[in-house]
Amino acid sequence: MTATVLISICALLLFAYIFDITSAKTKVPSVILLLLLGWTAKLATQFSGLTVPNLQSILPILGTTGLILIVLEGSLELDLDKSKFKLIAKATVVAVVPMVLLAVGMAFLFQYIEQTSFKIALGNALPLAIISSAIAIPSARHLPKKDKEFITYESSLSDIVGIILFNFVTLNDNIEANSVGHFFLELFLMLVVSFVATLGLALLLSKIKHHVKFTPIIILIILIYAISKLYHLPALIFILLFGLFLGNLDRLRHIELINVLHPEVLEREVHKFKELTAEMTFLIRALFFLLFGFLIESAELFNAQTISWAILITVAIFILRFISLKLMKLPMPLLYIAPRGLITILLFLSIPEAQQMLLVNKSLILQIIILTAFVMMFGLMKGKKEVKETTQEDDETPKPSAIY
Repeated sequence: MTATVLISICALLLFAYIFDITSAKTKVPSVILLLLLGWTAKLATQFSGLTVPNLQSILPILGTTGLILIVLEGSLELDLDKSKFKLIAKATVVAVVPMVLLAVGMAFLFQYIEQTSFKIALGNALPLAIISSAIAIPSARHLPKKDKEFITYESSLSDIVGIILFNFVTLNDNIEANSVGHFFLELFLMLVVSFVATLGLALLLSKIKHHVKFTPIIILIILIYAISKLYHLPALIFILLFGLFLGNLDRLRHIELINVLHPEVLEREVHKFKELTAEMTFLIRALFFLLFGFLIESAELFNAQTISWAILITVAIFILRFISLKLMKLPMPLLYIAPRGLITILLFLSIPEAQQMLLVNKSLILQIIILTAFVMMFGLMKGKKEVKETTQEDDETPKPSAIY
């Protein structure tokens, strides 16, 4: 039995690797293939009569770890200089404004249909309004550098702001002046924790001489995140700031405090740290979506009662995104990259039992994830075709003869 399980897991992960390296050419988001593969594996186990224990409780653990690593990997790749401030400002607007408008719009609709409070309706709407960095960042890997940076900033900020709003709405019984003041206090405290933890971890990274050094650093990052979450602090801010700090050491050398960290040594270690983070991110992300696919019930996937709602919400997502991109004068290929995924599932699973709604169920979540992934897939394929046609036109344009 042990050998069978090991063979199955290894085979599934190797398939996940093939999906990852071929997604650049096929433009098929690997998340769709991973979900399909996990679902197929479940059907195979049922057909063969194998007994599989309940794996539902593992999903949030894998999801949280995956979210940490994905945001960390993305932030390590970002260049932070004055020329990027305009890009960051636009990414913030496109990440936050459509998310808030969509969440509020859905909340009013849910409130009317389910005859519940606006607060409960908003808590159920927010998971559907947040872009998933777990899918968006890897999918943007082969876009032009500026577009890739925009997607990384936008999806990371969407996750951070979305989680902060979700926790604020679901954890406060009443939204009033005291709860707002408490929220800003938590935000300030998290910034202080992020500053101290970032310097401490960077110092450890430059000082540890043992041959095992990166795994303890990643464990400490997850530990700091988990403790912060325990006290309902916006812990994802720490992950983003830590990654930005390590990824931009060369631009911080003029700060006297940075010299204590031996930046010339630290930069070499950061390069190796990036490689390990990328490897671990792939592994955890693949396991999460394979497991989620494995836990899908056929009745949930083909639920006719929720499909009309899923289509309506998906259309609303891309209408609001189109308007925001137009107003910000951003390229239209970015329109299609607004997937829902890992963060949507995690927040859906985090809705307190007393605040859950019948309308927002696993079928609706799953269908919206698949629909937004398909829109992204067709958008990336269309973009690839347009680039190819433009390149061919450029090649066919007569070039002026050289004059000697």
